[in-house]
Amino acid sequence: MKPTLKMLTVAASLAAITLGAQTAMAQKAGGILKAYHRGTPPSGSIHEEATNSTLTPYMPVMNNLVMYDQLKATNSLDTIVPDLAESWSWNGDKTKLTFKLRQGVKWHDGKPFTSADVKCTWWDLLLGNGGSKYKLRKNPRKAWYKNLKGVSTNGDHEVTFELGRPQPAILTLLASGYSPVYPCHVSPKKMRTKPIGTGPFKFVSLKQNESVKFTKNKDYWKKGQPYLDGIEWTIIKSRSTRVLAFIAGKFDMAFNGDVTVPLQRDIAAQAPSAVCERVMGASINLIVNQAKPPFDNPKIRRAMVLTLDRKSAIDILSKGENRQGGAMSPPPQGVWGFTPEFITSVAGYNPDVQANRAEARKIMEGLGYGPNNRLKVEVSTRNIAGYRDPAVLLIDYLKEIYVDGTLKTIETSNWHATVARKDYMVGLNATAVGVDDPDANFFENYSCGSQRNYTGYCNQDMEKLFVKQSMMTDQAARRKLVLRIDKQLQEDAARPILYHNQNYTCKQAHVKGYVAHVNSLYNGWRMEDVWLDK
Repeated sequence: MKPTLKMLTVAASLAAITLGAQTAMAQKAGGILKAYHRGTPPSGSIHEEATNSTLTPYMPVMNNLVMYDQLKATNSLDTIVPDLAESWSWNGDKTKLTFKLRQGVKWHDGKPFTSADVKCTWWDLLLGNGGSKYKLRKNPRKAWYKNLKGVSTNGDHEVTFELGRPQPAILTLLASGYSPVYPCHVSPKKMRTKPIGTGPFKFVSLKQNESVKFTKNKDYWKKGQPYLDGIEWTIIKSRSTRVLAFIAGKFDMAFNGDVTVPLQRDIAAQAPSAVCERVMGASINLIVNQAKPPFDNPKIRRAMVLTLDRKSAIDILSKGENRQGGAMSPPPQGVWGFTPEFITSVAGYNPDVQANRAEARKIMEGLGYGPNNRLKVEVSTRNIAGYRDPAVLLIDYLKEIYVDGTLKTIETSNWHATVARKDYMVGLNATAVGVDDPDANFFENYSCGSQRNYTGYCNQDMEKLFVKQSMMTDQAARRKLVLRIDKQLQEDAARPILYHNQNYTCKQAHVKGYVAHVNSLYNGWRMEDVWLDK
């Protein structure tokens, strides 16, 4: 290295150290972070729920083996950092993944964390090998771990995941906020009501339709953290009421991705000091129970896809800012989704809506439907604004093809259980993936037998492609295959995507140390780095 370059490198390193020290000195301990929540969480058990209504407030209670760097906005393999695992390593053929675990970590009740807790979480709970003692009531992400064939321990501080085939992206699943380690000595029942973790905050109380409260874990294994004394979530079901309260300064933070494009403009005008970060929200999608006649007929499902007017839905609900896409989140936030150029090749995405609907009416008429014989259906959706608004548009679109829908709203705490047991005919759903990776999305939402495969779609040829892309190490080649898979899912009407939300997570200017994760709503809520500058 040339002397001048070496001196510059040393100077840059010293500057970085100084800046880091100044940042650390600037952090203030203390204070209760006050945030609003959109509704009562269905439970406190992250592994049993399929909603950020649970994950967002409860993620600070837990730790993972590995996690996404909380201070980096984009989740990827490159942003995964140690958590309860100090390090990890692969064997030669990438079928065994070994974690070295931290020593001296304790659960909130004082019991030691060991490798037995890791084995118990994945082998006994998630894969269902623990008998009645460890049985989960719901298991929405079991499909993530279809390739996990065994979990073995070597003493208290080493654990190995044994895979049936190579799966490089399994680390992306383990880093999700949806992948905490559970304590073996605490029953699943207790984890629903009084969860115990190793994380920076301890659960205090949940009051239905009022609040969820957490307090600082003073014995947290990361010394000096967390900075906050606690977090309090106030439950306000009316979105306009809660956003107005945020604008008035009654809350430090809004709920995760709760602020729509029009509401963000209101906040910018009325509370210009607030900081709103744009995030990729859920995909808004049509779900059709393929086991119930007449929706077991693929022709009628195709007609329903053809009547969708994606552009008008985007224009009406987001002033043109939401995005068209397939199963995977589209760019710029999403890594794997349809580009504007590719989407034109996907059947059903023809921008000529009238031509699409003419084709759809022909299909329906061939099945015996028409102006004098209209199909009557219930359109079920979750009873929150982000679901109700597009459901009303969906009903209008269906009218164009002789389908008369009536809206049926289901309370948020019951929604995912209702659709998981397929107790619906037609629905308007929002699906946000725990990780922006095909292994999470395809296996969870489209794989045969998955609890989260709400439509019952099952295609063995597609299953083989899901596995093929999962084994690939060449990410560019993998992306090409993922686009091909996603195109087929849309053309099969597996879970037709109306649009992908572009939402905002907002905080007051005095909230420091929080970075919104732009390509997943689920992985940036550990809150151990957050502090209040006031």
